[in-house]
Amino acid sequence: MTEPLRPRAMGADLERLEAHAKVTGTAPYAWEHPVSEPTYLHPVQATVARGRVTDVDARAATALDGVLTVLTPFNAPGLARGRDAELEVLQSDEVAFRGQLVAAVVAETPETARQAADLVRVDYETRPHDVTFSADREDLYAPEVVNPDHPTDTHEGDPDAAFAVAERAVEATYTTARYHNNPLEPHTTVAVWDDDRLTLYDSTQGVHTVRAAVAGMFELDPSRVRVIAPHVGGGFGSKGTPHAHLVLAALAATRTRGRPVKFAVTRQQMFAFVGYRTPTIQRMRLGAGADGRLVSISDDVVETTARFKEFAEQTGVPTRTMYAAGHRRTTHRLAALDVGVPSWMRAPGECPGMFAPEVAMDELAEACGLDPVALRLRNEPERDPDSGLPFSSRNLVACLTEGARRFGWDRRPPLPRATLRDGWWVGTGVACSLYPVLQRPVSSASVRFRDDRCYEVGIGATDIGTGSRTALTQIAADALEVAVTDVEVRLGDSALPTATVAGGSSGTTNWGSAIVAAARRFRAECGRDPRPGDEATSTMPANPETSRLSMHAFGAQFAEVWVDAATGEPRVPRLLGVFAVGRVVNPRTARSQLMGGMTMGLSMALHEQSVLDERFGHVVNHDLAEYHISTCADAASVEAYWIDEHDPTVNPMGTKGIGEIGIVGTAAAVANAAHHATGIRVRDLPVTADALLTDP
Repeated sequence: MTEPLRPRAMGADLERLEAHAKVTGTAPYAWEHPVSEPTYLHPVQATVARGRVTDVDARAATALDGVLTVLTPFNAPGLARGRDAELEVLQSDEVAFRGQLVAAVVAETPETARQAADLVRVDYETRPHDVTFSADREDLYAPEVVNPDHPTDTHEGDPDAAFAVAERAVEATYTTARYHNNPLEPHTTVAVWDDDRLTLYDSTQGVHTVRAAVAGMFELDPSRVRVIAPHVGGGFGSKGTPHAHLVLAALAATRTRGRPVKFAVTRQQMFAFVGYRTPTIQRMRLGAGADGRLVSISDDVVETTARFKEFAEQTGVPTRTMYAAGHRRTTHRLAALDVGVPSWMRAPGECPGMFAPEVAMDELAEACGLDPVALRLRNEPERDPDSGLPFSSRNLVACLTEGARRFGWDRRPPLPRATLRDGWWVGTGVACSLYPVLQRPVSSASVRFRDDRCYEVGIGATDIGTGSRTALTQIAADALEVAVTDVEVRLGDSALPTATVAGGSSGTTNWGSAIVAAARRFRAECGRDPRPGDEATSTMPANPETSRLSMHAFGAQFAEVWVDAATGEPRVPRLLGVFAVGRVVNPRTARSQLMGGMTMGLSMALHEQSVLDERFGHVVNHDLAEYHISTCADAASVEAYWIDEHDPTVNPMGTKGIGEIGIVGTAAAVANAAHHATGIRVRDLPVTADALLTDP
């Protein structure tokens, strides 16, 4: 590894550099980019769950003043086939799921487009559909890999035999619900054709990812597609991969004679065709000695995918690394249904995948008569149980002990259902979390010295509200050994050097490493007294330590839950987390990310659940009135802390990523606390009042 950077700007508690622009409304999001003579698109969605479109009657729609065109499967321009079934919008009359895009209206105003879309009449030939998810389906199958390229199954020793003779054992099934990403800014695309060149103003987590996908669908050289996204109002994973809406906007813009097409997905439409987290069913088996030391771990996962395109979430992967045991198994099986394609949602795999093991560990602690923190400390592995590699750093013990101290864990009654205060059962719970350090040495960055003596750093990264722009400026300032005020970072444009997607908590690692490489090359070639116009570009180097060390962030989350003794209503007045996430570049934005992740985990624990009506194949609570998300009133106290961790092997900055680990263990901590409060074990999310009214 190259020598670590010297601390200067990194570690400073800086305000977001774009904060003033955002709070004053001058930061342009996708819809707000000024374009000349815009037109507006509104889609028509399938009202059947499976079948084919036999006819589209658009006469009433085109009769409206201001309607420019109506696209259907029978008149839409052609796209490349066989690359991505999700993006082949209007290329076939086949209907694969309810809510699929089957037509689109383009008009002079968004109101006219929406009214006209309501007037389009679509006839279908319906076919029987199947959206029933269960673990006992006869057609479950094993995918070749799970996201992105993990082995589908792992097996070591004989976990079933070891479980059968274990002195203490837990065997149970745990479920997580279907969840939909709901960033504040909905998915939005503005498409502009200029002859054979296409510009997309898009709300995306990866401008280069979108450029590659759209160029492929339209069979264009990528240099003829430009994607611009300087500000993005959240994504939570759903904007990490391209979806059909952006191809539809570009397709429609081929019919408007150079006029831009704007398409802002409505909140209701976001529950149909822009991804979601698959529901999961996990059968956990933990076998241990009387002292609580694990001898057997197995996690058998069942989840859903779309029949027309596969996505396999890596739900069982975190079980492979978290705790040591001589006998181990993880499996993944998919149910292919007539639904939209699942996709990434904050901490894919780790988030649902840590719920079952961490609740099962709580149950094992009870079976062994051990404190839940003590049980976890007793099963701390010396090496990564999956790869056998030593950890670059693993400060989970410090997270647990420091979190227990800050939380006041020593005052916890050892038995559940022991504390009743003013008609509320009170309990506390703990769960652990982990998240990998993901590295892809493909990002590049440039450094240019300008006439105003400012160092302009360019990289095609996107800031989705995480504070990346500020953190990258701090990293660049350190690498160049100048003040933060002497650096300007440009991002969110595919015309800038290539960058990986803003996902996997990997932005700071990948983009920061590219910036450090470019800064060091700039200094080597241009010296300490550069001239205006001097420039250098470099790509993130591969990290040789990744083949010798297992690199993960870790955390411990603690929750206090109150349950109304009469109604069963659960409340969480307090969440506390302590994390080992490498070097923290900016404490202010880091704490914001960790608190946001924990709040999203609280939402998963108590509120979020997309309810699928199997008769019709669609989510019925498809808006924020009925799809409940935690608000400030639900998150009364959320505290986030971190261990001062030094790990120079992960990258030149020593960072690990913080965007997702906060959500990973929170739901399990809440469920465990609800059990401690009431004596009732809830293994299915969300934890609702009716579940807490049964006899313990």
